[in-house]
Amino acid sequence: MFKKFLVFLFTINVISNVTYAEKIEVFKFNEEELQTLKVRKIKKLTDYSIGSNENGNYLKAEAEGQASGLGKEIKIDLNKTPFLNITWKVEKNLFGINERSKKGHDYAARVFVIKKTGSTALSNRAINYVFSSNENIGEFWTSPFTKKSIDFVLATTNINDNEWISVKTNVKNDFKKLHNLNVDELNGVAIMSDTDNSKMKSIAYYQNIFFSSE
Repeated sequence: MFKKFLVFLFTINVISNVTYAEKIEVFKFNEEELQTLKVRKIKKLTDYSIGSNENGNYLKAEAEGQASGLGKEIKIDLNKTPFLNITWKVEKNLFGINERSKKGHDYAARVFVIKKTGSTALSNRAINYVFSSNENIGEFWTSPFTKKSIDFVLATTNINDNEWISVKTNVKNDFKKLHNLNVDELNGVAIMSDTDNSKMKSIAYYQNIFFSSE
């Protein structure tokens, strides 16, 4: 079922140009935007809802045997703004599963970046930045569902359980390290919280996802 979601991710195409600046906001996390995002259901729709705090709007994701993603078509020039910034929190994690296996390949929070590299959807490449419930920051592995997607741990509840944290990574460098590709431009970004394999329950939050020049 995860493979179906990858088809959804890899069919994201560029539909408009972006005026580049030092900071490019990916998601606004408001009700209007939520209605326009591309939704891909793998099993049962993850429950996504909008909230706010002193730092602005956020997306809350609750999954219990559910799996669906929210994707956005966006053109990102990685030569100008290579850094992906994410603020997120996992309130209820998925401790004890093997995230490297098909049966345990679930994450309370993850952000995909997608590069179109071929003529078919599944020929394209993705990096799956995850808030792991079990692994350590900096670890990475090939998805058990496709060699075209790499899971890369940017945060872990082993250190930051039920608290907001902000992370940053150089996506251009990551594509070279993980896929051995020199990537100048991204074609899409997607969010996914899922527990369809483990059948467990997770609760997570996403906020302030943007690309920056430094």
